[in-house]
Amino acid sequence: MDKLHLIQNFIAVVDQGGFAGAARALSVSPPVVTRAINELEERLGVRLLTRTTRVVRVTDAGARYAVDCRRVLEDLQLADEQVCGLHGSPQGVLNLTAPGWFGAKFMAPIVAEFLQRYPAVSVNCLFMDRVVNLLEEGVDVALRFAELPDSTMQGIPVGSMSVVTVAAPAYLARHGSPVHPINLQRHEVVASSVTPGVDLRYREQGRPLTVRINPRFLCTNNETAVSAAVAGYGLTQQMLYKVADPLASGELVRVLDEFEPDTLPVNLLHREGRYATRKVRAFLDLATERLRLLPLLRG
Repeated sequence: MDKLHLIQNFIAVVDQGGFAGAARALSVSPPVVTRAINELEERLGVRLLTRTTRVVRVTDAGARYAVDCRRVLEDLQLADEQVCGLHGSPQGVLNLTAPGWFGAKFMAPIVAEFLQRYPAVSVNCLFMDRVVNLLEEGVDVALRFAELPDSTMQGIPVGSMSVVTVAAPAYLARHGSPVHPINLQRHEVVASSVTPGVDLRYREQGRPLTVRINPRFLCTNNETAVSAAVAGYGLTQQMLYKVADPLASGELVRVLDEFEPDTLPVNLLHREGRYATRKVRAFLDLATERLRLLPLLRG
């Protein structure tokens, strides 16, 4: 087999987590994939994958090789697109990641519009709260609520996100409204974390203020925390988009407004130093336009 074919099989195994999944993705039989991986490892003299009867894992050498192979495949795709002309229609698979809740509610409609506009493109959406490594996991575009991580990423600003503290009116009627963040140490707080102590961040007279609290209601995801706050179990600090609906309906109210921390910059990230393919550029153009129209991203 030629080297490119071997690399394509290897990347498919990494992406699909096994030989059977890679075979389905490539529309070949599992033995074809197995032979390709064996031949590639023999040529390199390095073990890229460890196999058992139940699981396939990438070795450290295999993980590094996968990153480099993705660059090779992307270069080839870019070369194909450029030789076909800059005005061709976007095509191929776009890999996108965003925080789970925001992705499902706000990014999914943008993806649907993108797919309708470009029939030759498909999109893999990784909507999760885990931070995805773009290079290692082959992601083209990421939406992030944070400062740009480092110089390896190109960021397109699309807005900013407020971080707010909220509670149900019924809870505040029973316990009173805090007048200072330090008062939260005497309140019932709902938080999403796996650690007993939680740091809540505020600002006072332009300076950062951190309050360490021990939540009475601790859960592993923000959806549960917001639901618990709506039910009156305590106060919670969340990004504004997560509580926008219950705030609008009056199920939650905002407290400690004057102490809210700085807004978080919101960026669409893609890999810097590499010309964006037509599919990536087309999605960035559409997503940037749509996201900048969202009132929630205006701070």
